[in-house]
Amino acid sequence: MILVGIDVSKDKHDCFICNSEGEVLCKTFTFQNSMESFNVLFEKIKSVSDDSSKLKVGLEATGHYSYNLLYFLLNKGLPTFVINPLHTNLYRKSLSLRKTKTDKVDAHTIAMMLMLELSRNVQSKFTLNLK
Repeated sequence: MILVGIDVSKDKHDCFICNSEGEVLCKTFTFQNSMESFNVLFEKIKSVSDDSSKLKVGLEATGHYSYNLLYFLLNKGLPTFVINPLHTNLYRKSLSLRKTKTDKVDAHTIAMMLMLELSRNVQSKFTLNLK
């Protein structure tokens, strides 16, 4: 399984891609909140796996800042999960006693949360019906 964690912000987003064994497939990178950058993100995701059934994309629920990205990912047929930022914060704090809170760390944390959920299988997935 390929896990894609995305930390969403107003103008830019940070993304981390790994597999379910924790192997880093794409180091954390930043992309802008624009259609052009969304397409670059999609190409990076496709470069690690063409099979969307082997992908999980997670992003924080940040209100209207994430709507365009969420719609784009769903429109491309990627299984996308929206995670409560409070859960991300608590999970990140549980992993370390250090006060490390950066967008890159959050992108990694979201991917790790997806990995944890693989075994529990309790997330709610968004789907998009374009018909």
